[in-house]
Amino acid sequence: MHVRSFQLSDVTPVTELLQTALSEECFENTMEPFSRQLSWDSDLIVVAEEEGEIVGALIGTIEKNHGCYFRIAIHPEYRRRGIGRSLVSAMESRFQARKVSGIYVAVDEHNSFALPLYEAMGYNENQIFKSVRKLSIVG
Repeated sequence: MHVRSFQLSDVTPVTELLQTALSEECFENTMEPFSRQLSWDSDLIVVAEEEGEIVGALIGTIEKNHGCYFRIAIHPEYRRRGIGRSLVSAMESRFQARKVSGIYVAVDEHNSFALPLYEAMGYNENQIFKSVRKLSIVG
């Protein structure tokens, strides 16, 4: 498994991954912020590849000099293999390289399932935003 920066040629496979990995409502609520983040700063979208296939993606953003994990998606057949941990680590490095003043997890009803991953990686309740609506990429 290889984690890398999002490339323009990834638009279709990442969209398909999001559609497969997320609920229908979550997918619909993710596409506009995904597009917005792509146009603002595509370096804050990372993908995980396995044998040339994109099996995971993480959309991050920076909001008022705070790094924020917005949405993580792992293909159902590839879950529980450390892909999420690798994506979060890669994004964390990007946030640190940009010298953000803090790193947070944006949580809504669609991604609360990912909280144990972030908690296992050392993120605590003080670093969890309970609403994604306040993020600029959400609108």
